[in-house]
Amino acid sequence: MTEIDRAHHKRTLWAVVQALAKPGNYSGVIKTLRHCSRPVDFLKRYLRNAGNYPAQFSIRTPIGVVRPTAFVADDVLTINEIFFRGDYGDDRTARTIVDLGSNVGISTLYFLSRNNEAFVYCYEPLPQNIERLKQNLRGFEERYVLCEAAVAMQDGTVDFGWEPTGRYGGIGRQGGATMTVPAVDSNRVLAEIVQRHGIIDLLKIDIEQLEVELTERIPDAIVRRIRRIVIENAFPRNPFPTTHDMHFERPITTLLRRDDASSDGTVEDHIASAGR
Repeated sequence: MTEIDRAHHKRTLWAVVQALAKPGNYSGVIKTLRHCSRPVDFLKRYLRNAGNYPAQFSIRTPIGVVRPTAFVADDVLTINEIFFRGDYGDDRTARTIVDLGSNVGISTLYFLSRNNEAFVYCYEPLPQNIERLKQNLRGFEERYVLCEAAVAMQDGTVDFGWEPTGRYGGIGRQGGATMTVPAVDSNRVLAEIVQRHGIIDLLKIDIEQLEVELTERIPDAIVRRIRRIVIENAFPRNPFPTTHDMHFERPITTLLRRDDASSDGTVEDHIASAGR
C-alpha cells in the first residue's frame, strides 16, 4: 500500500478503536469537541473520509478563532495532528519560528495562533501548496515570510517528487511526479535567522525525506541558539547530546535545549563558526 493509498483509505472500526486507545488520540478527540466549530463533521471526515472539499473549519485558539481550509481529505489529517493531537506541542512563548516544510500553511497557522508576537519563516517549494498556504494565512501577511524553495544540503536546484495531495512531496522522493525546484542551504538559512534574531525559539522540520540529514548537519554554534526542535522522524540516538534533551513520541522527535547549553560570545562569532 502506497502513502497515497494509506492517506485515502477508510479506517476500519478496529482501527478506530485502536487509535482511540492511544492517549494522544483520545485527548485529540476531546480537543476537537471543545475547540472545533463543527466537531462531528470534522471527526467524520477524519475517521471515514466523508465530505466534499475544500472545507473550512473554525478553531478556537489562544489568539482567537482561526479558519484553516482543508483542500483535500489529507489536509484533515494534518489539521488533526497539529491542532488537536498536538504533535508540535503548545509553546505559547515562541516568537521566532522556522517552519521547514510548510505544506499548505496549517503548521504555520498553528504557530501563529499561539501568541500575537510569533513570526514564522516558511519554506515550501511546491507551487500548488504555496497558493493554498497563502489562502490559509490570509490576514497574517505581516507575521510570516515565505521562501518558495526546498531546504537542502546546498543552494541550487533539486528534483522534487510530489503527488496530488501535496502532503508527501520531498527531495528525491519516488513513486509520483517530479519537478525541478529551487533549493536553499539549510545551514545558511538558520545562520541568517540567528544573526537577525539572536535565537530561534522553535525549529520544525517536516520535509518527507531529509529530516535526519539536515538535523544532524546543524553546526554546534547554531544549534546552541535553537531552543526547541521538532522533527517528523525518529532518531536512533540524540544528535545533540551535549546541548539538548531528546524525547520521541511517534511520529515526532522533540529536542529541547538544556538551560546550561546556551551560547556565550557574540552572534557574529557563532555565525563565523558555523560557516567554517
